[in-house]
Amino acid sequence: MIKYMVTGGAGFIGSNLVAALNARGETDVLVVDHLNHPLKRRNLEGLRYARYLDKHDLRAALRAGDCASVETIFHLGACSSTTERDLAYLADNNTAFTRDLCAWALAGNRRFIYASSAATYGGGEQGYSDAPERIPLLRPLNPYGQSKQDFDLLAMREGWLDRIAGLKYFNVFGPHEHHKGEMRSVVHKAHGQIRRTGRLQLFRSHRPDYRDGEQTRDFVYVRDAVAVTLFFHDHPGIAGLFNCGTGRARTWLDLGRAVFAAMGLEPRIEFIDMPPDLREHYQYHTEADLARLRACGCNHAFTSLEAGVRDYVASDLAGHPEEQDTCAS
Repeated sequence: MIKYMVTGGAGFIGSNLVAALNARGETDVLVVDHLNHPLKRRNLEGLRYARYLDKHDLRAALRAGDCASVETIFHLGACSSTTERDLAYLADNNTAFTRDLCAWALAGNRRFIYASSAATYGGGEQGYSDAPERIPLLRPLNPYGQSKQDFDLLAMREGWLDRIAGLKYFNVFGPHEHHKGEMRSVVHKAHGQIRRTGRLQLFRSHRPDYRDGEQTRDFVYVRDAVAVTLFFHDHPGIAGLFNCGTGRARTWLDLGRAVFAAMGLEPRIEFIDMPPDLREHYQYHTEADLARLRACGCNHAFTSLEAGVRDYVASDLAGHPEEQDTCAS
């Protein structure tokens, strides 16, 4: 009998979540994904799960009653490309698919936990509070962020946020992201570039209020993102939309230095111009407001950037020579 459904289960956060379920002794998992990359297949190696289903077959499976035994849905599958411009694809894949799966879950009184994104905060003009009254004010900078915002707003209008849990993941990095191409974390890209060239290139700042390399992000180790996600599984009475970040913004220079240190090298960092078409969509600062997460009882202690990078390099990146050497911040 299948108890858990993990969409995006062969992907980055999803495969780490399946591993965490396995560590709890849970193997009755339905993995839903689309194996369009050989490295996604590798993400499934060593994981224990009851069944795999291609995401294109999931809607039919729901209609046929094939997933009736599922009690908890972790909906982590989505197009996560911040450069995707196919609005119809994003509207179906990210927004409508989430709507359909959520409606099915609620109709069967199942727990529904889904991935939103810090990209919904746009340029940060409204701050980074996940308070319900702030949600309609947010203006994402790209279609990906808008597709996530569209479902958050839909869930609010339908009253679903009183029954489900959504997580606004900030800048997550860690094992099992090798397949993500240009959407890999800068930790991953930096390691490959440093290994090949001995140096790291970061984007120059194009705003006078930020010096080069001092643009900031809230960097989250994937194991922390999984731990927070499982908190909402373990506490099914808690509902709403919550930030999943450390609550402490760090600079790209901090990240670069952490990667060099993890590799046992002295920092060699240089700056390059940001592509003009990216500049108007670029977030110069993100930092999760954790007030609501802490108020609901989640006291998880997040890994520091340096410790997370050190563990990631030692446990995963050092063993993968196929990394590309491009980098971007």
